[in-house]
Amino acid sequence: MITILRLGHRYKRDERISTHCGLVARAFGASSIIYSGEHDQHLIDSINRVSENWGSGFSVSYEKNWRKVIQDFKGTKVHLTMYGMPFEKQLSKFNTKRNILIIIGSEKVPGEVYQMADYNIAVYNQPHSEVAALAIILDRLNKKPKLKSAKKKIVPQERGKKVIEK
Repeated sequence: MITILRLGHRYKRDERISTHCGLVARAFGASSIIYSGEHDQHLIDSINRVSENWGSGFSVSYEKNWRKVIQDFKGTKVHLTMYGMPFEKQLSKFNTKRNILIIIGSEKVPGEVYQMADYNIAVYNQPHSEVAALAIILDRLNKKPKLKSAKKKIVPQERGKKVIEK
């Protein structure tokens, strides 16, 4: 099981980015995402609608106290940061049979997160999007989504779009 913790969501500034973090987490095989920062029911409802239409088995929730989430998590705690160690060298150290908490920031990440994490890893030591870093890490962990009860399905096409209702 992979859980994503999104730190410091800000309603006005992060609405689309936080939504994309949830969509990437779901599509790339995480089992849940937890938001901290400002409570945003619209964000939660939006991701739940996608799960309902495109396959569930993914949960989204809000937790004001992100420290408690990290402290109480049983498994490997991974903080994605551009200041961390190169991910290519770190991923082999993860026990993928254990639960994994992937921590991603929004606003400036408090220094204590670096201490609370088992690993501080970087998908390249350059500024870039947490959405991109999350997608790359989840892809490398090779977790396939376990989506259930999809109402819609995309039929792959070389050109055009085809979506069927199930």
